[in-house]
Amino acid sequence: MAKSGVAAEETDPVLDAVGPRLRALRKRRGLTLAQLSAATGTSESTLSRLESGGRRPTLELLLPLARVYGVPLDDLVGATRTGDPRVHLRPIHRHGMTFLPLTRRAGGLQAFKLLIPGRAEPAEAAPQTHGGYEWVYVLDGRLRLLVGDRDLVLRPGETAEFDTALPHWLGTADGHAVETLVLFGPQGERAHVHRR
Repeated sequence: MAKSGVAAEETDPVLDAVGPRLRALRKRRGLTLAQLSAATGTSESTLSRLESGGRRPTLELLLPLARVYGVPLDDLVGATRTGDPRVHLRPIHRHGMTFLPLTRRAGGLQAFKLLIPGRAEPAEAAPQTHGGYEWVYVLDGRLRLLVGDRDLVLRPGETAEFDTALPHWLGTADGHAVETLVLFGPQGERAHVHRR
């Protein structure tokens, strides 16, 4: 069964990179194909074809390898992680944007890197309200921010803060992707700024 165009474009580069990653991991661990075969129960020829790209990786082949190497399955397929490599927080996808958690504290301020994709057509603004307080700092791109009756465009290095009980919306100002740093206080906590 053929893959759809979009699915194939997204998975093929990921799958193509698995073989070289497996070979490098085996060599770093100082294992031969014979030793790895004995430890996983997978034939040497299958492991060799998997490493050379002659065999597509499957869950049945990768799970025993992950167990033997003592690594998460994500490490074998090269799943992207952000932030501190010891903290593996999953991206959150909402309203067409990606929130990458930078903290995992149960309470208090939460930090996120927010990625807003570029769009050929301007997104329709649909302001939202919720409890809390938000601080937004633009890292890259031009951010359009609607807060209450204000319509702002923020450039890299600029920041805004607002009570999220006010209707607000964030999007790209010019159709290009935007990267921001967001501090969110779910109970209305604010970032404290110390001045010299």
